[in-house]
Amino acid sequence: QVQLVESGGGFVQAGGSLRLSCVASGRTFDYYAMAWFRQAVGKERELVAGITWSGGSTFYGDFVKGRFTISRDNAKNTVFLQMTSLEPEDTAVYYCASPEDSFYSGAYQASHFAYWGQGTQVTVSA
Repeated sequence: QVQLVESGGGFVQAGGSLRLSCVASGRTFDYYAMAWFRQAVGKERELVAGITWSGGSTFYGDFVKGRFTISRDNAKNTVFLQMTSLEPEDTAVYYCASPEDSFYSGAYQASHFAYWGQGTQVTVSA
């Protein structure tokens, strides 16, 4: 049974930083792409960042503009999202996700991701 458990969310002032973590279990972590999505109240879920199974390629939503960095530690079955220069518009629930298929090389659309964490709230005050 695949499980994804996020941590690291919280309340921060605009311009601040947070580091999200997601620990995966239930299958061989090294074989699977990982991604962070977010969903704000009243908005659709959107891709924040994705990383290939090897960590060799990363992808970001257009709104990131160099502020966030996704990384993974395969030895610890963990994917991270380092967020800096946070803005009130970044307020959302952030979800860790992984696709069903190993060695995924798709477009990092939410519909392609079968496994999701419970989400962690990030709130950025002005």
